Order: sequence, then C-alpha cells, then structure tokens
Amino acid sequence: MDDPRYYINRELSWLEFNGRVLEEANDKTNLLFERLKFLAIASNNLDEFFMVRVSGLMDQVVAEFSGKDATGLSAKAQLMAISAKVHEMCVKQNNCLTRSLLPALEKQGFYFLQYKELSKGQKSQLKDYFFSTVFPILTPMAIDQSRPFPLLNNKSLNLIIELKGEEENLIALMQVPTVIPRIIELAGPEPGKKEYFLLESLIKKYINALFEGHDVLNVFCFRVTRNSYLDIDEEDSEDLLKEIEDSIKRRKWGYPVRLEVEKKMSPHLVAYLKKNFELDPEDIYEIQGPLDHTLWFSFINQSGCDEYKNPLYIPAPLSDFEGKGIFDAIREKDILVHHPYESFDCVINFVNAAANDEKVLAIKQTLYRVSGNSPIVSALIKAAEKGKQVTVLVELKARFDEENNIVWARKLEKAGCHVVYGLVGLKTHCKACLVVRKESGRIMRYVHLGTGNYNDSTAKIYTDIGYFTSKETFGQDISTLFNLLTGYSTNYKLKKIAVAPITLRKQFEDYIDNEIRNKIEGAEGLIIAKMNSLVDKGIIKKLYLASQAGVKIKLIVRGICCLRPGVQGISENIEVFSIVDRYLEHSRIFYFANNKNPFVLLSSADWMPRNLNRRVEISFHIEDKALKNKIMDILNITLSDTVKLRSLQADGTYIRIDRRGKEFIQSQVEFIEKAMVQHNRQAVGKEEKVFTPIYQTGQT
Repeated sequence: MDDPRYYINRELSWLEFNGRVLEEANDKTNLLFERLKFLAIASNNLDEFFMVRVSGLMDQVVAEFSGKDATGLSAKAQLMAISAKVHEMCVKQNNCLTRSLLPALEKQGFYFLQYKELSKGQKSQLKDYFFSTVFPILTPMAIDQSRPFPLLNNKSLNLIIELKGEEENLIALMQVPTVIPRIIELAGPEPGKKEYFLLESLIKKYINALFEGHDVLNVFCFRVTRNSYLDIDEEDSEDLLKEIEDSIKRRKWGYPVRLEVEKKMSPHLVAYLKKNFELDPEDIYEIQGPLDHTLWFSFINQSGCDEYKNPLYIPAPLSDFEGKGIFDAIREKDILVHHPYESFDCVINFVNAAANDEKVLAIKQTLYRVSGNSPIVSALIKAAEKGKQVTVLVELKARFDEENNIVWARKLEKAGCHVVYGLVGLKTHCKACLVVRKESGRIMRYVHLGTGNYNDSTAKIYTDIGYFTSKETFGQDISTLFNLLTGYSTNYKLKKIAVAPITLRKQFEDYIDNEIRNKIEGAEGLIIAKMNSLVDKGIIKKLYLASQAGVKIKLIVRGICCLRPGVQGISENIEVFSIVDRYLEHSRIFYFANNKNPFVLLSSADWMPRNLNRRVEISFHIEDKALKNKIMDILNITLSDTVKLRSLQADGTYIRIDRRGKEFIQSQVEFIEKAMVQHNRQAVGKEEKVFTPIYQTGQT
C-alpha cells in the first residue's frame, strides 16, 4: 500500500486539472468569450499555484527538508517536474491564444492591432491619450549605485528598459499602471469591427519621452510572481487579527518564485533579471504574446457581446418556500437546495428573516469566504443592532480573502456582534448557521448547513448544496459545535454530524470498512463520492482495500486526485471522473450503499489531510427519503455526462468519455433544465430525462 507507484503526485495532479481548464479554452464547441474566460482562469490558477504550492516546495529545499511525498519525490524533484510541466503548459496557453482565440476573435470583428496597422486617426488618438493620461502616471526607476534594484509588486506587469551608456549600457524599470485599462479601445474602426491596442505597447512606442537625452536600445515586458503564503505564529500571537494584517502587507514582497518574460527578450536582460530575482533557469518562462492572460477577464465583460457568452441563467426560486414564512416552511419539512440551479436567495432570506423576527433570540454563524458587499453580513449586523444575541466565527485565515474578512470582522464587532476568530492551529471551514427562536413558550432551533460558503457572489458560479432543518437533534448538534468553537466545551456527543479533526476521519473510514464487510458477506458494495480533491493517503489506502474486496467505487473529483485507478490487484474496481464546465464543481457528496439502506452524507470537507486533520469541518446525514433521492439524482446525472466528463487513467492523464452511440448529456445543462421544469418555468421545450439509478445497479 505504500508503494510509490500506486499514487499520483499532488502537484502534478493539480497541473492536470489546470490542463483540463485550458482544454475548455481550446474547445471550439464553447462560445468565444467563454473560451477566453477559461484561458484567464487557467492563468489565474497558475498564479496561485506558484504563490502557494511552489513557494512551499522552495521553502522545503532551502530548509534542506529530506522527506518525500507518497510518490517518492523529494521537494527538489517535484520542483523540476513542475517546471517541465508548466513550460509545456505555457506553450499550450500561448498557442491557444495566438493560433486559435485571436484568429477566432478577428472572424467576429475583434482586432488587436500592431502600431503599423493603425490608421492616422488612431495614431493621433493614442498619442493624445499617452501624453494626457498615461505619461503623468508612469514612474521610471533608474538602477545605479545610488538606486538599487527596486521591490516590484507581486504579479505586476513591468518593463525593463536598456539605454545606451558611455562605458556600459544603463538599465531602468517601470511598472505598467493598473489604475487605467490595459486594453485600449480604438476609435474609427470600419462598421462591424472593434479594434484594440495594449497599454504596454503604447508605453513602448513613446518610451523615449521618459528618457530624453538617452538612446533607448531595448524595451521588454516581464512579470514576477512572489511567495504569498501567510506564515503566522498563532501560538505566540497576542493579537491574531493584527498579526494577519501585518502578514498580508508582507505578502506583496515575498521572495520571487517565477519570472515570466517576453519571448524575444535579449538573453543578457533575462540574465540580469534572473540574477536580481535570485532565480534558477527553470524558474523563468518565456511567453509568446501578451503576459498575464487574466487581462481577458475585463475584456469579456464589455457590454453588447452577449452572443459570445453562455446565456445568463437566473437561478430558480425554491417552490418549498413560496407562499410561506421561511420558518414555517422549514418546520413543515427538511429542505434541500442545489446551487446555483436553485437560488441562494433562500439562504439570504433565512438570515434576513432571523434578523427581523421579534421571536428570534440568537443567531450563530460561521463565515469563511463572503462577498465584498455581503447581504448575509449586513443581516447579522442588523440583528445585533436590534438587540439579538449574534455570534459570528470569522475565519481570518481564509487564503486570499484575509483582508476582506478582517474588514467584515471589524464591522460586525462594531455593531455589537460577538466575533470569534477561530481556533489556534485550525481553520474553521464548516458552513453552519443556527437560529434560536421562541415559539409558543418553547425554544425552537432552525439550522442551515452547506457544502459551500455563505457567499452570494460565488453561489452563482459554484455548484453546492444547502440543507435546512428544524429537527431537534440537528439543533442540539449545531449548538454543541458552536460551544466547541467559542468556549471550552469538551462535549463530543454528536448524533447527526461528525466533526473534524475529532470524529470525521473515523466516520469515513468506518463507512468504507462497512462496505468491505458487506461485500465479503455477499451484499452489494458500492461507494460514490464527489469532492474537490482527494489527497489523504489514509483514505486512499482504505479505498484500495475496498477495491480489493470487490467494492465498486466511483469518485467524482474536480481537481487533485492522488489515487491511481485501474491498477490490477490494487484499484481495478475504482473509477475516477472529473467535470470542468461553466460552473465550478464544489459540492461534497458521499454515498455508501450499506446493504440497500444507504448512508447519504453532505460535507464541507474534501478527502485531504488539511480537511480531516487541520480544519474544523462537518459532515451531516441526509435521512429524508425524498431528499436522498434528490442527491442520488445529482450523482446519477453527473456520472451520465457524455460532454464534459473526463476519466482518470492509471498513468495520471485524463481522457474524455467516449460518447459514440450515447445520448448527448451535459450534466450542468441538465440541472438547469431540471430546475426550470420543477419550478414551473419554460424548459426550452425539453422534458425531464430518466437516468439509470447507479445506486441500484452499480453501473453507469
């Protein structure tokens, strides 16, 4: 079980995932601006990968850490493998843009011009724009004995300028401004055309205006990515909020981990940057075309181009709440919501109703990532101002959302909320909201649990599941959870939920063992699990044992998967699938056949060491038969996908499902149409499909 051949390296598996995102940019069946969006997402993903994962491996090399991962690779070996893979990916990104997307844009009338292609009027427009708007913003930074190599912001786009000197040439740097658009729309195109020019090209054209009296020999673009991992000593920190604020400021100036340069940059200038950033040759990436493909995010948001994007889908309202007070509806029955197909508004309404209801005495909620203008937080503030007891656990260590969460934490405290910043050494990642209400002389507890964040923005683009209940057992368990998080309680007696790092791992392992026993005793053995990532070696070993016992295992893993399926004698009964589509697959669902009396769980946790060992996570049982069937339908439709579903091979690569002779099924589109049908909206002339229930037959 410890043989390195049976595992896939975590970092290389993540790069395979980003490769699947890039495939969507190359996929000509996607609409044009959707393809550009996927290209931008792949670029943004790669930035974060270097800022966190690559920097962590570099730290290990510097510290001379001798450990190896499950595949037997040292940190240095992983860095070399990553570099080779990312260099290949950069070529694919460049080819995707220059050979496919830009020509496709031109066919639709969108042109990115070179200076020689500009009309006389456009040249005049750009010259006026440069001297009136761009020139006053620019700050050239000379480098000499009195002015050392400057600190350059993380992910900033910069120019290196070589000037002719008397004895040796001079070097200056300049940041391309981010306070004005990088894509400049040009005036006077022919009818039916839109023409553009890049800001960095405009600066290059008029660079001499910034260095009068000198001859400019060369100007090239480059971009540096820095270590952005927050290194916080929670044990010795007297003020965690202050410590995190200081760490965020340091993030801008972390040590360099990647240098991107224009492909045509002179070798001696590349060497100059390499020396000053103290990087190795494998950390340098030559880019053909514009650097930083995240620029396409702004381009695809321009108005008047809806025909090049997926039609806007407005999430369907949940009929369970129609014509009823929200607490009446939840008291009547448990309710399950599938986002973004079904609206997140019910969650916002739940917290809003609690804030405004005179019978509500207290609200307790966890917040991991929230939107910049969060209606959830506004409702909590309103509740506190109305005198209700409001307790909010704000996770300050939510990566890249720390600043946002600090702002909200301060506003909540100022309004009178009791704000808790989480537990030392643990991130609080569970999603829970408890409303305590006095009804007819007794206390009722209403609970919302979810697989995703209380974020109204991401709820429109992440697939997640929310669960409402007024069952007393759930109310007791969530009350116990908040007592664990805010006080010194050691009461772990939970009936309906399991909590990491206390009981969650054991629950998953026990349920896998149960499937093994059932299979050995002649019953069906079946596990279906959907998650973002599968990394935990202990869980993988359990799945291998289950496979060897004959248990059929179907895993839907969006991103990283370190389990190697299809290995004879080890994992031949395991299939792994991944979906990359218009929405980010984010829900965590776990199904265990349990001899025809299935356990169906939802969770905030992936099967990763950090989720099971170093985070506060929960899983919770779905017991209502109708809700179980709704979740099983989600699994069935997902596994029936013949358009976006990819299958992991034993060699660590992914292939698309062979759909020859199969019905055209795109699961996310099916969920949209299903929501429209069920909520009495026009379903574009389609009837609901019937899917073979995998949980009964064990087959797709």
